[in-house]
Amino acid sequence: MEQRISESNTKHYGTALCWWLTVSIVAILVVCAGLFTILTNFHHHSHSHSHSPQQPSNIVPKYASSLQLALQFFDVQKSGKVQNNRVWWRGDSGLRDGIEANLDLSKGMYDAGDLIKFGFPMAFTATVLSWAILEYGHHMDAVNQLDYALDSLNWITDYLVNAHPFADVLYIQVGDPEVDHNCWERPEDMTEKRPLTQINSSFPGTEVAAETAAALASASLVFKDINLTYSEILLEHAQQLFTFADTYKVSYGVSIPQIGKFYNSSGYDDELLWAGSWLYHATKDPSYLTYVTEKNENEFGSLGSLSWFSWDDKHAATQVLLSRVNFFDVRGISDEENLDLQKYREATEILMCKLLPDSQTATTNRTKSGLIWVVPWNSLQHSVASAFLAVLYSDYMLTSQTEFLYCSGKMYKPVDLRKFAISQVEYVLGENPMRMSFVVGYGNEYPKYTHHRGSSIPFDAKTGCRDGFKWYDSPQPNPNVAFGALVGGPFFNDTYNDFRNNSMQAEPTTYSNALLVALLSGLVATSNVVLSF
Repeated sequence: MEQRISESNTKHYGTALCWWLTVSIVAILVVCAGLFTILTNFHHHSHSHSHSPQQPSNIVPKYASSLQLALQFFDVQKSGKVQNNRVWWRGDSGLRDGIEANLDLSKGMYDAGDLIKFGFPMAFTATVLSWAILEYGHHMDAVNQLDYALDSLNWITDYLVNAHPFADVLYIQVGDPEVDHNCWERPEDMTEKRPLTQINSSFPGTEVAAETAAALASASLVFKDINLTYSEILLEHAQQLFTFADTYKVSYGVSIPQIGKFYNSSGYDDELLWAGSWLYHATKDPSYLTYVTEKNENEFGSLGSLSWFSWDDKHAATQVLLSRVNFFDVRGISDEENLDLQKYREATEILMCKLLPDSQTATTNRTKSGLIWVVPWNSLQHSVASAFLAVLYSDYMLTSQTEFLYCSGKMYKPVDLRKFAISQVEYVLGENPMRMSFVVGYGNEYPKYTHHRGSSIPFDAKTGCRDGFKWYDSPQPNPNVAFGALVGGPFFNDTYNDFRNNSMQAEPTTYSNALLVALLSGLVATSNVVLSF
């Protein structure tokens, strides 16, 4: 009997022990699962937050108002059927552009004070606007300007998509510059024929095809979270155009010699790298990264020479854009490609050292007042472009917690690059020997005689091609204010001649305004940048 009871108790205790162990294991698994979920959510939250910029702080009111003006100039330059235009003296124009090819090329923008649609600088304008929005759209939004920037970009990309009806055909110009430059009339009153110019496999144009690819690839990133279908359309066109540009490597000034008088390119190497870099950002396809590093860095990169960012030369900008990858996105990249990216970053830092005024390697391409100055024609383009690259690189350093930039043994901080950028925009806005703003409508003193057809002719005047020149020769200031227009800029001796016939200094351009928008967007507030587009 005792023996039977003992065996029964043993079985009971064994069963209880098994039950207890089972419950304990289940409890441990539940706790571990909970901890895993918490840690996963925490990691996901941290990862998501790292890809979102900080809330902008320290808004600078004067930069906010000048940014508003600079964006308004794109409404001055619009072609097509305008709606809700902020510029009261502009109306519909160019509505029949493209009709001879059964295309709608009515949108887009006139490049400057004339009435031609030049595809090369227009695409560059779109690329810079896209870059500004991608890096500093949260700044724009903080001062209620993001929607205007998006609208201006969309106005150009709609045109560029329509200008690319087939994989190896791109319409790169609307209008005849020779005819246009012999007329002085409002765009709303144009009656002259507006012939189309195209590049194709028989008459290619690598730089304009590649720049258009860069514009559409960068814009696809901008619109990805706004309109995915449209973003995918832009990216498809960008990839086709890049293939076209890379397959037929011929400068468009060679294929179409008459182009050479207006926006002739100094070469297409930079546009190929620029477009390839943007396509890598847009697709994360490693073949594009290989293209701009292992395959073509040495041949196209121009890493050993100083270059100035402009509509014609994108070497410096490409180096900064690829530095972004080296700063923030090296995961999964081969050691060889990462080494090449480091070379781009080193080239960028050489430029940054040249921009800093007290660096031992500081460039002499600046006026006595400290303005970066490279050429007399449209001189402010290089000033604002250099300043934009500087503030952007300073923000890359801050976001990556890179404390110092070394220039010939001297250490500089990100704030030093920002101070340089501020010095350039302050010159533009009036801190200069002339005590005038170079942005039309900003401040009390600004250019009153801009070289601009629509601005110089009263909106209710009825003029044709030739008789409009009476307004060109008029001693009176422009009757219509081209708000936000950044004029060409000063001479090297810090002087400016405010005459309508002085197109070298007094003519505004969309691409210079895009660079100004990018610069002001970086300076209008303080925050980090996104880690990935």
